[in-house]
Amino acid sequence: MRPGGRDRLQRRSTNGLWVPMSRTRRCGLTENRAGSVSPYERIYLVIRQVLVGKVTTYGQVSKIVGNVSARQVGYALHAAQPWMEVPWQRVVNSKGLISLRGGEQRHLLEAEGVEFDNDGRIDLKQFGWSGPDQEWLEANGFDADWFWHK
Repeated sequence: MRPGGRDRLQRRSTNGLWVPMSRTRRCGLTENRAGSVSPYERIYLVIRQVLVGKVTTYGQVSKIVGNVSARQVGYALHAAQPWMEVPWQRVVNSKGLISLRGGEQRHLLEAEGVEFDNDGRIDLKQFGWSGPDQEWLEANGFDADWFWHK
């Protein structure tokens, strides 16, 4: 039990109370009642494909995942825990800017070889990720035709 009386395997519910997390939630694989993987896990799956030295945008991830907004991608990244090994630093906004509190993000990206201009922007033409290949999309249950033809 942690100080304050709550276990580290608890989360705050919508009504503000601390409730135990399920095993699948602790492992980062949240399944809905139909047994399919949650939107957050699909978001994490896509972001894990972004290569070192490349960046993607919230909008590009939302387009690949489908049925989620760019804002939801941001919420998912905020909810990601370090042990989930999601390379969150590789997701930037559509202008090539990092988050407002992006000191750590900038440091991590520069260590990967990503360069920033004088205005703090990343050249998405040079460092932008082109997305996963069609075979990966199909193998992981994403709609490859929709992604590549939109």
